[in-house]
Amino acid sequence: MKILVIGGTGLIGSKLVKILARRGHDAIAASPATGVNTITGEGLAEALDGVDVVVDVANSPSFEDRAVLEFFETSGRNLLAAEAAAGVRHHVALSVVGTHRLAESGYFRGKIAQEKLIEAAGIPYTIVHSTQFFEFLGGIVQSGTVGQEVRLSPAYVQPIASDDVAVAMADATLAPPVNGTIEIAGPERVRLAALVQRYLLKSGDGRKVMADGQARYFGALLEDDTLVPGPGPRLGEIGFETWFSRSNART
Repeated sequence: MKILVIGGTGLIGSKLVKILARRGHDAIAASPATGVNTITGEGLAEALDGVDVVVDVANSPSFEDRAVLEFFETSGRNLLAAEAAAGVRHHVALSVVGTHRLAESGYFRGKIAQEKLIEAAGIPYTIVHSTQFFEFLGGIVQSGTVGQEVRLSPAYVQPIASDDVAVAMADATLAPPVNGTIEIAGPERVRLAALVQRYLLKSGDGRKVMADGQARYFGALLEDDTLVPGPGPRLGEIGFETWFSRSNART
């Protein structure tokens, strides 16, 4: 198949393009860096010529509330309209486990808007809800840091390695559309504050993490199960210890 990967030069997209190519498909990385811009529409119609499946793993360059919403709405409308015109047969999108439970957060309101556009577009689709990536633990530390103190929710998380996400996205891309969502998660369910403390200790960072039930997660309060999948998710194979050792080796 000919497959266009929107956000194909990013963390997940670059891995996904390689996996699809190894499986014998014509996978094309699309991003502003390759001349395809879903916000302006530049290069979009040309890139979609003859494409069977579109995979959208692009993310907003800004986390500011209005900017995130505008990104996902504008990109979604432009992309889905161009896909309809080109006769694309399957739209696959990467989203987040718990998105619809996190409407307090401006970022997740943007993701909710994106999913609504996909559901209404009339193109067969699959939305992959993933738990948080291990690769974003550093950003979570920053989000919860005030001075030398890190305050984070004790809610449960089930983080996943980006390598496992890319493989799951490839499988969803090559499978028939489900016209709904599937969930993917890491193999270990842990409390967020405890996981980040492990991460800091292994990183040689002496700061202590304070478990605080009122600490917000990118603007939203968490319940125990907000960020974890429901029954029967697809589980990745890479746990925290394996991911950390590999990430250190790459660094």
